[in-house]
Amino acid sequence: MIFDIKMDFTRKARFVAGGHTTETPASTTYSCVVSRDSVCIAFMFAVLNDLYILAADVGNAYLNADCREKIWTIPGPEFGSKAGTVMIIEKALDGLKTSGAAWRSLLASSLTELGYESTKADRDVGICTAVKPDGFEYYEMLLVYVDNILFVAFDPKLTMDAIGKLYRLKEGSVGPPERYLGANIKRVQLPNATMAWSIGADKYVNNALVTVKATLESEGIIWTFTGMQRGYDSTVLSVHWDSALGS
Repeated sequence: MIFDIKMDFTRKARFVAGGHTTETPASTTYSCVVSRDSVCIAFMFAVLNDLYILAADVGNAYLNADCREKIWTIPGPEFGSKAGTVMIIEKALDGLKTSGAAWRSLLASSLTELGYESTKADRDVGICTAVKPDGFEYYEMLLVYVDNILFVAFDPKLTMDAIGKLYRLKEGSVGPPERYLGANIKRVQLPNATMAWSIGADKYVNNALVTVKATLESEGIIWTFTGMQRGYDSTVLSVHWDSALGS
């Protein structure tokens, strides 16, 4: 069992396989993810072409793919009557060396069947030609970061429903993005009345400040938060060290 803290400081537990104890497989284990630059370009593309954006998370993504390795294990008492038996792992469990690549390959195949082709600049950005009701031709965009999907289109719900028939999408995850890759996402109105998307890190920074503050105070370090003012180019945080603790 692995306990993890995600980028937004939420906690998560995973039941994983001990891939560090297995031999290195002959097949490739590399699995790329969409770049942050591609995400920013997608939001700009949506605004320029008056398109909508939907986000979704695939539940237990790796378990949709078959295991590429020949792995067996002996389960413990938590498996009840099957404890002590020999089990062959058939699905791509978290922790195995090839699981990431197996899931990405499976999802890529599904998106290809839906008509999306990977771009040359970013293999985790899929595009598909589409036409608006008024005859305007454009490209739909689908971005993938492991199990996080971001879809840009005039009617993104159609394709998102198609993906939902292939994989289980987490309950409550389908909708306009509020967070993506640890960043806050929201729509804002510019001074000229144009609607745009903004990407910020305020929640991440606030959580980080709380964590740092608690850590410093637990060590007896006095904490002073000065805030940030327009034109203020010094450090945001001013930490005064107790002379007894050293510098």
